[in-house]
Amino acid sequence: MATFKIEGGHQLKGEITPQGAKNEALQILCAVLLTPEKVTISNIPDILDVNKLINLLENLGVKARKNGKGSYTFQADNVNLKYLESPQFKEEGKGLRGSIMIVGPLLSRFGKGYIPKPGGDKIGRRRLDTHFEGFINLGAKFRYNKDDHFYGVEANRLKGTFMLLDEASVTGTANIVMAAVLAEGKTTIYNAACEPYLQQLCKMLNRMDANITGIGSNMLHIEGVDSLKGTEHTMLPDMVEIGSWIGLAAMTRSELTIKNVSWDNLGQIPNVFRKLGITVERKGNDIHIPEHKDGYEIQSYIDGSILTIADAPWPGFTPDLLSIILVVASQARGSVLIHQKMFESRLFFVDKLIDMGAKIILCDPHRATVIGHDFQSQLKATTMTSPDIRAGISLLIAALSADGTSTIHNIEQIDRGYEKIDERLQAIGAKIIRVN
Repeated sequence: MATFKIEGGHQLKGEITPQGAKNEALQILCAVLLTPEKVTISNIPDILDVNKLINLLENLGVKARKNGKGSYTFQADNVNLKYLESPQFKEEGKGLRGSIMIVGPLLSRFGKGYIPKPGGDKIGRRRLDTHFEGFINLGAKFRYNKDDHFYGVEANRLKGTFMLLDEASVTGTANIVMAAVLAEGKTTIYNAACEPYLQQLCKMLNRMDANITGIGSNMLHIEGVDSLKGTEHTMLPDMVEIGSWIGLAAMTRSELTIKNVSWDNLGQIPNVFRKLGITVERKGNDIHIPEHKDGYEIQSYIDGSILTIADAPWPGFTPDLLSIILVVASQARGSVLIHQKMFESRLFFVDKLIDMGAKIILCDPHRATVIGHDFQSQLKATTMTSPDIRAGISLLIAALSADGTSTIHNIEQIDRGYEKIDERLQAIGAKIIRVN
């Protein structure tokens, strides 16, 4: 288990470029299973979760050739379906949440898809019902082995249909879309997720000769085709990492420029940080955060009531950034209510911030009230353990702003979502070292 040692209280300065989007990568990589032809993908982040998925695809028989930094060519022309029922797959598949998205492509192209109950962040219940109900609507037969938590779906040929999803699940929508593109007839998915990463997947599939319309809306129409061809695809920058760097600049009162952020795909992110009083300037396709010498002040609603920041399906605010918002608010002027609606365990890391001196009231598993210090009282260094990716980066930001040297254990959780984060932070002046 590796550890970060962080000497806090130092201003940072310079430019930082966001990695390719983790959540897009997990969808796009699974889509290579839909064609026997070559698919070249660029801007792939070099992070644990993505590398695990690439390894799983290779074990499934997919050829993967690295072309250079962040670029791979994949070819699924000799898929080994026997691997799906091997003990090795049952072990490797459950170690990665994104592995669930191989099921749709496998079911659509080969008539069967299996997966052990996938892992991922321990942030509360993350049910898979939306995925499998979608497959069943398309005509698949579902089975579940309770003894080893193994899911399976099978079908000779999927049939297009209309379906209303019970929730606008991003991974659920992606999985169903990948199943429907090779189904017979027309599929309509209502209450579909419409995140930029899902839009990216649909656009890539259309370049592969799929027929998807309604992209960017919550109603997708898919005319099934007989086969798909190869393509090339470049992934968007990671919006969650971009939000993390905005929060880092504010908490350390640093001047930072975040390069090539794809502004049109950031949605509410700049506006939510502005509501905390943070200056977020657009300079071409970059974000510039000036030094906040006098701190930042949380806005109130028009009637003077306390600001509430809550997550919501796109184009609402992404739940993956609420942990960052909570940390940033700890040094603001004013108070804010953070409402994490989707995951009941994601706020449980606040006890570590309270130990550092933050004024936070955990109202219940979904809500926390933050009373900002206005930098009148600096957070104090401590020793902590990262429980998941997003809490981990939030604790790292808190440590970089704190007085003294902090220790963060279990940083493999951070490595799952952030590429070479210690080296990139060192390049802009952070005092952080990795200890194995």
